Formats: sequence, C-alpha cells, structure tokens
Amino acid sequence: MFATTPLRVVAVSAGLSQPSSTRLLADRLAAATRERLVAERDRNDRDDRDDRDDRDVEVRVIELRDLAVDIANHLVSGFPSAGLREAIDAVTEADGLIAVTPVFTASYSGLFKSFFDLIDHTALTGKPVVIAATGGTARHSLVLEHALRPLFAYLRAVTVPTSVYAASEDWGSSGDEYTEGLPSRIRRAGGELASAVLGRTVSGASRTPGLDDGEDAIVPFEQQLADLRLD
Repeated sequence: MFATTPLRVVAVSAGLSQPSSTRLLADRLAAATRERLVAERDRNDRDDRDDRDDRDVEVRVIELRDLAVDIANHLVSGFPSAGLREAIDAVTEADGLIAVTPVFTASYSGLFKSFFDLIDHTALTGKPVVIAATGGTARHSLVLEHALRPLFAYLRAVTVPTSVYAASEDWGSSGDEYTEGLPSRIRRAGGELASAVLGRTVSGASRTPGLDDGEDAIVPFEQQLADLRLD
C-alpha cells in the first residue's frame, strides 16, 4: 500500500502591504515548486512507476501580516491563538518550505523574525527551504546570505542552493547574457526545492521552459505589479 498523504508546500510571506511584492514572490516560488512536483508525478504515471512522486501536491501561503497581533501576544504571553498555532503547525509539518521577507534595515523584517522565534529550534530539522527576499535596490541582496541562511542553519533546516532576491528593477526583467532574470531564478529555486522534497539532488535548472518563460509570460507579470508598492 502506497502513501496517499499529499506533498505539502508552505510559503511564508512577511509582506506588509496589500498587494505585496513579497507575497507575489512567495506565490511565484510556490507555483514553480508545484509545477515541478506535478511534472514528476505525471512522468511517473506515464512510466507506470509507484513511489512518493505519485502523491498529490498541496500549496499554501501564510500571510504573517494577518497574524501580527497574535504573534506579538504570543511573544509576551507564551500562549498562541488558534490561528497562529495552526500556522506554526502547517510550517513544521510541511514537506517543503518557502520563506520570503522584505528587507528592513539591511536584514529580515521584525515580523518575519518574530514568527520564526516562535518555532522550536529543532522543529525544522532536515526540512528543505527556499529563502527569498524583496527590496528596493539590489544592494541589499546579500541579506540572503548574511541573515536568512544563518537563521535557517540555526533552525537545522536545509536551504537549497539557489536563493532569490527581487529588487524593484527585477520585476518583469528577463535578464541578459550575463545574468539570469527573476523568472529563471524563481524556476531554478522551485526546481531545487521540489527535488529536495522528493529526496533527490537533481538541479532545479533541469527542465523544459514553462513558468514565466518568454515575453508572453512577462506581460501579465507586469500587469500584476502595476499598482504594487514594495514593502
């Protein structure tokens, strides 16, 4: 008898505005991860193989802005609300995690850090994680390496090689001959997370073009950002 429990991918977004570029990045990473997981499942169906890849895929995005008051109350009282408890359980029980924060004062936001302060330091042991951040300038891109990666190393999670930083100028850009555009980086990170969830070491870049590829995909991407402010 084979497992039927769905593969669960949870994205945590610490964006404060609505709409939010941080939430949009979380959505894009979650979609890229799900796309790879579903592609692997469908390939196994065609090959008549039965293994973990045949499981359904569930994706959830947790907006920390909706839990801000509950997080603050838990920090001072030690008692989580039902909604916050459910969100923490979703993160700790996920097969793969996506963590996205806006950059505040050259680091992750206080809301982002406060949420992960509430998670037991062993609860994410061995869990594959994509780290990502948004900001107004590319000069803050090293926040991923000097702040987020050490945080999840302390939590004993396994961060995938590709992290994603999205500055203002990255949205809608396809890159150039020297630099991958944001859609390519999202696709690579999502592929790496999917491979880690499935217990593989396959590069996230190994796939045929799909999500956000080409000029046709950039148009709706820009439309979504027309009224968006960075947070």
